[in-house]
Amino acid sequence: MAKKSWIAREKKRRETYEKYKEKRRKLKEEGRWVELQKLPRDASPVRQNNRCPISGRVRGYMREFGVSRIVFRELALKGEIPGIRKSSW
Repeated sequence: MAKKSWIAREKKRRETYEKYKEKRRKLKEEGRWVELQKLPRDASPVRQNNRCPISGRVRGYMREFGVSRIVFRELALKGEIPGIRKSSW
């Protein structure tokens, strides 16, 4: 489980990005790079990490399913992900 502070920080980054999204788009279209640099760093979409909503894990995140590899395996073994089952040969 990830630290609560990391999860809270990521949530704050997403909120900051949403707040400045339209303003960033306008400044980029107009080519006003100096004003763009004055915006908060967290207003950039690059600063966001994909994070598993269940475990809070950043590494091993599977975009297609929206969870980390460890949580994916647990859910797949329980049969909670439709169309996924453990292979055997």
